[in-house]
Amino acid sequence: MFRRRQFGDLIDRQLQVFAEDHGDRLEAIREARSAYRTSDRDEVEERYGDYADELDWAAEELAAMRDGYAETLDDGDGTADRYVAEFNRAVQKTMPEIAAALEG
Repeated sequence: MFRRRQFGDLIDRQLQVFAEDHGDRLEAIREARSAYRTSDRDEVEERYGDYADELDWAAEELAAMRDGYAETLDDGDGTADRYVAEFNRAVQKTMPEIAAALEG
């Protein structure tokens, strides 16, 4: 049975706004990943730290967005939990590296 995402349009828009507002930081994540992957042994630990810091920043921003909206939902019926789960799945699909930090 196919089930339509209850919050799909909202979450898609939230992630689009995040990407538009933080495009420079998302580019910094790509650059940090590239620097980490191409670094020599002497630099790999530092480069990985830079990359992990960028991922953590993005995860914190997304969590703040997610949790801020979830607080507005009536949690008596599990709506907030469904929203959070759907948001996390959308991040996993569109930004898998950040999703790992979001869930971690």
